Amino acid sequence: MARPALRQTFLSPLIRENPITLQILGICSALAVTTSLDTALTMSVSLTVVLVLSAAIISMIRRHIPVSIRLILQILIVASLVIVIDQVLQAYFFGISQRLSVFVSLITTNCLVLGRTESFARSNPVIPSVVDAAGNGLGYSLILIVIGTIREVLGKGTLMGQPVLRSVEDGGWFVPLNLMLLAPSAFFLLGLLVWAIRSALPEQVEPPAHTPPRRREAGE
Repeated sequence: MARPALRQTFLSPLIRENPITLQILGICSALAVTTSLDTALTMSVSLTVVLVLSAAIISMIRRHIPVSIRLILQILIVASLVIVIDQVLQAYFFGISQRLSVFVSLITTNCLVLGRTESFARSNPVIPSVVDAAGNGLGYSLILIVIGTIREVLGKGTLMGQPVLRSVEDGGWFVPLNLMLLAPSAFFLLGLLVWAIRSALPEQVEPPAHTPPRRREAGE
């Protein structure tokens, strides 16, 4: 694959083919772990590492994977990597690991990870597969970081745990919006983000599923 093609493979998932806003993949974690920027960053790094490593491994052994057990083998590889990531988080970032709860383990069944390994890594060489995985991981991370930043700043007045807006309790003007810490706020923010991107890129707008019949003209 030529260098321009690799560049396109890497850059497309960031905005134009973003796995969350266009393909609607991996939105569960986008809704659940974005109450603060640090949890969003940790989840983003974890998923990206798993995605890149699993894509590399599956691409390397793709010619030796029997078709009949390919999904089982892919899930086994992803699950093994997730276990390693989870153990690392518990060893070195225990507090964040507790706040992420089961969502790190659920990377195993994340539609984005399984989707890229099945649709791309299984049929492409290692380098393009790694580039594709890295691009999709960064595209996923971009959305989580944006939503996590908005929710933490508006919900707590902090960013990465550091105060950025002085609350009324400390003599400031800011009143934290507790709604931003609830899951529905992430849903609405994600919807607004999808609307903004599709307004800027009309080609992403899906055609209507049903076109109502034309009204009969008067007199017919």
